[in-house]
Amino acid sequence: MRLWIPFAAVALVLSPLLVVHPVRISGHSMEPALHDGDLHWALRAWASAAPRRGEIWVIEGPQGPSVKRVLGLPGEVVTWRGPDVWVDGRRLDEPWVVHPERSGEGRQACGSGYLALGDNRPESQDGRGWGALPPDALRGRVLFGSRP
Repeated sequence: MRLWIPFAAVALVLSPLLVVHPVRISGHSMEPALHDGDLHWALRAWASAAPRRGEIWVIEGPQGPSVKRVLGLPGEVVTWRGPDVWVDGRRLDEPWVVHPERSGEGRQACGSGYLALGDNRPESQDGRGWGALPPDALRGRVLFGSRP
C-alpha cells in the first residue's frame, strides 16, 4: 500500500473542519435563541460573507471566545437606553430579545468594526462594555445546531 493513501484519507475526513467547526454554547447570554450546552456549527469567517445585522457570530471578545448577535455594522452609531436600541437614530426591532435590559444607556460608534450584543441583555457581557470589535475578532457565523 502506498504511504500517502492513509494521509489522504485522514485529510479528506478532516477537510470539512477547515470550513465549519463545532461550537458548544456556554452561559445564558444568548437565551432564548441559544442555550447553555447547545452544540452548533459555525462557518469560519474566511468562508462567510461580511456579517449582517441580526446574525449570530462566534467572536473573540476581551474575555475570550463567545457567541453574540451582530447589531452594529461599520460606519454606524448604536445607541441604547433601557430596553431600546437605535442604529443611526432608527429604533431597532429585536424580536429575539425576550429579556431586555431595563436600565443603562450608552452610545457606541462602530468605526470600521462591529458591535455585538447578547440576546439576554441582563446576563450578557458584550459590546455595551467592550465597544466595537475589529473585523478579525469575528471568527465564524453560527449556522445551526442541536440541543443536547
